[in-house]
Amino acid sequence: DDGNDQSLRDALGSFDPKGGEGDGEKGDAWARLKDRVGYLQGDFTKDDVFEQLKARVNGNVAFYFAVPAKFFGTIVDKLADHGLMAETPHGFRRIAIEKPFGHDLASARDLNARILSKVGEAQVYRIDHFLGKETVQNIMTARFANMMIERVWNADCIAHVQITAAETVDVGTRGKFYDGTGALRDMVPNHLFQLLAMVAMEPPASFDAEAIRNEKGKVLKAVRVYSPGKAKRNGVRGQYTAGKVKGVDVPAYAASPDVAPDSKTETYVALKLMVDTWRWAGVPFYLRTGKAMTCRDTEIAITFKPVPFASFPGAAADMLPPNRLIIQIQPDEGLSMDINIKRPGLEVATAPIALDFRYADEFDIGHLTGYESLIYDLFVGDQTLFQRADAIEAGWAAVQPFLDLWAHDAGMPEPYEAGTLGPAAADALLAHDDHSWHELAPAGQTVP
Repeated sequence: DDGNDQSLRDALGSFDPKGGEGDGEKGDAWARLKDRVGYLQGDFTKDDVFEQLKARVNGNVAFYFAVPAKFFGTIVDKLADHGLMAETPHGFRRIAIEKPFGHDLASARDLNARILSKVGEAQVYRIDHFLGKETVQNIMTARFANMMIERVWNADCIAHVQITAAETVDVGTRGKFYDGTGALRDMVPNHLFQLLAMVAMEPPASFDAEAIRNEKGKVLKAVRVYSPGKAKRNGVRGQYTAGKVKGVDVPAYAASPDVAPDSKTETYVALKLMVDTWRWAGVPFYLRTGKAMTCRDTEIAITFKPVPFASFPGAAADMLPPNRLIIQIQPDEGLSMDINIKRPGLEVATAPIALDFRYADEFDIGHLTGYESLIYDLFVGDQTLFQRADAIEAGWAAVQPFLDLWAHDAGMPEPYEAGTLGPAAADALLAHDDHSWHELAPAGQTVP
């Protein structure tokens, strides 16, 4: 767009109403920052704009790629070829890119190879905004700062793990992008696998960025890569039909703008995965994500094994609800633990209750989006919450069998009505193991 330094400053200054008069701290910060804001217009596929950019920047520089993924390689090439990625003792040079990091294993490898042929891995910050959430970052703290949790965090005590990212929004006007992507590519090898890695990783030798990324990478490389036959038995894809979400009519996915009427693109996916490590041998990890579902809920549900024997009168071990730890990512960040206690009364009878913690009840996090900590880490050079090339490729390797299977499947994704919890086959996937999905909770509620 046409513009200049002042027009950009004016636009940025209008974003936060607390950033001016009436908010001294933010007002002072913006006053210091705005004079350092500049605007440069140009075609980033051409050399001249990079020469202009080189003349305007010095010292510490971070390049944030808010562009379509197909231009990532081109921009890195241009930055490097014009000397803009050369670091000195007086200044770092870094790039920040957001998903998609490829659209399959081969393209992810190609993209990583192209980028890393021009810059070092230490200069690349692959952003996943899920990792900026306080509750996500708290997974490691909850595990490694509490012996009572870490001692039971294994296959001896845990029956299964569920990771859910449910959305109420439909595809809307994003049909052109989404119809070539689908729920699996959009969510699983990035967002959901990052949550899986945080849950399943081994304790790092230190909280150094590389030590943590090493352990996360090991987990993703340990996710079992299925044969085509096993992928078919362990994956479900769905596509929403017309329905109501929160009382609002939602058209069928195939009726959305820029979506082919006979589209086979999935808007819902559920997978059963196995992590082949000593800690997690035999423990299924169930992942699901979908659009136009009954409520917005991103959570991790860790279900523990039942007690081996129940000595309470009239109680059997298989009748007691299992202990369950729920890590709520959004919308109400927090943790809850389902336990069994004695029900008040003369008889000894058990009752399940939830021990519940919500971040908003204890801390002021209302204005945080998750990006704040990631941008801060980009500037200070902490790569803990950013994905490394090997982990990206390991994630794609694990989902590639499903991509290949569905690309050659003549059938349609299983339909599910908008405003519901997804296709019936997703329930059957867990029922085969005598498990069931944790019931999703609307905002402000918890479900035992």
